[in-house]
Amino acid sequence: MQLTIIGCHAATPRKNAQTTAQLLEIKGHLMLIDCGEGTQMQLRNLGVKFARIQHIFISHLHGDHFYGLIGLISTFRLLGRAADLHIYGPKGIKEIISLQLKLAKSWTDYALYFHELDGTESVIVFEDEKVKVSTVPLDHRVYTNGYFFEEKIGPRKINSEAAKVHGVEVCDMENLKAGKDYLNTAGELISNAELTLDPEPPKSYAFCSDTAYKEDIVPIIANATMLYHESTFLKNHLDLAAKTKHSTAGQAAQIAAKAQVGGLILGHYSTRYGDLNAFVDEAQASFQNVYLAEDNKVFEI
Repeated sequence: MQLTIIGCHAATPRKNAQTTAQLLEIKGHLMLIDCGEGTQMQLRNLGVKFARIQHIFISHLHGDHFYGLIGLISTFRLLGRAADLHIYGPKGIKEIISLQLKLAKSWTDYALYFHELDGTESVIVFEDEKVKVSTVPLDHRVYTNGYFFEEKIGPRKINSEAAKVHGVEVCDMENLKAGKDYLNTAGELISNAELTLDPEPPKSYAFCSDTAYKEDIVPIIANATMLYHESTFLKNHLDLAAKTKHSTAGQAAQIAAKAQVGGLILGHYSTRYGDLNAFVDEAQASFQNVYLAEDNKVFEI
């Protein structure tokens, strides 16, 4: 699983500070999470193949999280995209995008599917044989969801030495990966445990966009391999965090500690701060494994 931070700053894009967008590569999927203004230029700079993006997850309808979406959709059309595109986001996102396309007379030549959300409980929004994505209901000034991305347990691994000893044929490998025992040519049943190894433990990533401190999310994101949690403010601006329904670095760390996640990525920094290391210092009072999001930074999860 690989996470690329496209942008991680609050409010407005600046020369060296892009607004929120992330790219998650998980089990062959390339998923875009939020799409702040300028996202497509950042994707171009990173050499991302646009056609691989088939799922876009929007947390909420504040401009620094989705104003780049219409431009990206339009560019897909101009590039002759044929693949379907699925967009998950708050109720109203279909109306916004459709109106822009209608007035510009720029309807897409590819199928555009909107999956609108308005519930207050966590729900599964995407699932296939390898991946599951659920919402993480948050507490912001407008309806907002984070997203929890989970790998499913993969097939068992072939123990090549044991398979060789027992004369396992290539045609039997898939059955072994699926957990079945092996019947050899002598009629002996060899247990799967003798011929295979456990698969890699599945990984998970929790994206918690703009939100006030909300302990309710802890059971949803519990034991995530990595958590991104907004940290717009430091504790000396706790009053602003409460007023604007954002979080401090310390509050993000408290959520990480309660959820017992593997690591915490901080982001969505207010422009009032110069030294971002102060965010790490504040967070590490509650949780040790802390990282700073940076534009174009890649995390191997």
